[in-house]
Amino acid sequence: MIHLRETLRSHMISTFEQSRTKYRLSFKMFTLLLILLLIFIVRKFCLKKFKSDKNVCVLVLGDIGRSPRMQYHAVSFAREGFTVDIVGYPGSSPMKEIVENPRIQIHYLRPPSELRNKLPFFLCYVIKVMWQTADLLWSLLSKRIPDTLIMQNPPAIPTIPVCWFYCVLMETQFIIDWHNYAYSLMALSLGKDHIVVKVARAIEVTFGRRATNNFCVTKAMKEDLEKRWAIHAKVLYDRPADDFHLITVEEKNEFLCKLAEKYALSISDSPRRSGFIVSSTSWTEDEDFSVLLNALQEYESACENEELNLPDLICVITGKGPLRDFYMAIVDLKKWKHVQVRTLWLENEDYPKILATADLGVCLHTSSSGLDLPMKVVDMFGCGLPVCAYNFNCLSELVRHNENGLVFADENELAQQLKMWFQDFPNNSAQQDLREKFQENMFTSQIYRNGWHGNWKLNVLPCFQQ
Repeated sequence: MIHLRETLRSHMISTFEQSRTKYRLSFKMFTLLLILLLIFIVRKFCLKKFKSDKNVCVLVLGDIGRSPRMQYHAVSFAREGFTVDIVGYPGSSPMKEIVENPRIQIHYLRPPSELRNKLPFFLCYVIKVMWQTADLLWSLLSKRIPDTLIMQNPPAIPTIPVCWFYCVLMETQFIIDWHNYAYSLMALSLGKDHIVVKVARAIEVTFGRRATNNFCVTKAMKEDLEKRWAIHAKVLYDRPADDFHLITVEEKNEFLCKLAEKYALSISDSPRRSGFIVSSTSWTEDEDFSVLLNALQEYESACENEELNLPDLICVITGKGPLRDFYMAIVDLKKWKHVQVRTLWLENEDYPKILATADLGVCLHTSSSGLDLPMKVVDMFGCGLPVCAYNFNCLSELVRHNENGLVFADENELAQQLKMWFQDFPNNSAQQDLREKFQENMFTSQIYRNGWHGNWKLNVLPCFQQ
C-alpha cells in the first residue's frame, strides 16, 4: 500500500514537472512570438512613417572621394528629385556637386584599426570584417530609411550580405552596381584557392541573384554574369562628367603656371618644349607599372643615342595606392637625363585640367577579371586626350587601335608608340593628323552619346518609375 502511494506520488510529481516544463516552454514561445509581433508592428509603423519613395542610399565600402561612379549616381539621383544618403569612408574630398547639394547627405563610416602588422592575416581579416559589419549596420539603421539602396561591388565582404539583410528588413530595393568581381581582385594577392576568395565568390553568386536589379560596366561582364551565375544585369557604361572637356590654349598656359607654382612642376611652352604624358593609377596589382618604367627606359636610351629627334619627356603619375612607394623607389634609382617622373595627388578641379593639358595619356589597367573598363580612359577621352592603353579582353568596347587610340601588348610596343608620338615633336604633321583623327572618333563614339546623366536617365531611372 505504501509502495503504491509512493508510485502514485512520483507519477504525479513527474506529470506536474512535465506540465510545468511544457508550460514554461509554451510561455517562452508565446513571449518570443509576442516580441517578434511587436517588432513587426513597430517596423511596419516606422516604414510607413519614415520611409520615402524618393529617398536613395548610395553605398561604397571605400573612399567616397575616390569613387567617381558612385558619386555620379548620387548627383544624378539628386537631379531627378531624390534625396540621397551616400555612405562610405572619408579620405579624398568628394565632388563639389556632392558637398554643396542640399539633397545629398554624406555619412562617413569609421575606418577599422590597422592590425596587419600585429596579428596573423586571417585573424586580422576576421576582426576587420566584424568591425565593418557592425559599423555598416549601425550607419544604415541610424539614417533615413531608403526606398532603394545601390551599392558598389567590389568589395563584396561584408558589403553585399549586410546590405541584402538591411534591404530585406526595411523592404528596400537592393541594387548592385558591378564594377568588377571582388573574388578576382582578392585572388591577385591571396591566390584563387584561398578560402576567403572562395567565400567572396560564393557571396557574389548567392546574393547577386537576390538583388532587385543589377548594373555592370561592360557587355562582356553582362554576358559573363548571365552565362556563369544566372545573374541578369543591365549595362551602364561609364561616361565622363561635365568637368572633363577640351580647354583653350589660354587655359592650358594658365594651368601650366599653376602646376609650376602649386606642385613645383615646370613644363616649358617654348617651341622646343618637353613632351608631357600623364597616367592615372591606383598602384595596385592589376596595373603593372614596370611596363611603363621599362618603356620610359627605352625612350631615355633613344634620347641618349640621338636615334630620333625626340624631346625630353615629363611623366606625371596621379593617384594613391599600396605599391606607390615600391615603384617610386625604383624610379629614384634611375639617373635619367631626358625623362622626369613625378607623382601628384591633385585636387578635384585640377585633375580634368591636367588631362586636357597633356600630350598623351597612358593606361596600364589590365582588369583582374578581364571584364571591366578603365574609367581613367573615359576621363581622358572626355578631355580629348589620346591614349595608349594596355590591351586586355574587352578593351575594344572602349579603345580601338588606330581608330580612337593606341593599344599595346607589352613594354616594347608602348616604347615604340611613345617614340612615334613624340618624334619631331611638336611639329610632326603626321602626329597632329593622327591626334585630330583620334579626337574626332572619341567625340562621335558612344562615350559622348547623352553624357553620364543622359545615359543614366535611359538605363537607371526607368527602374524607379515602374
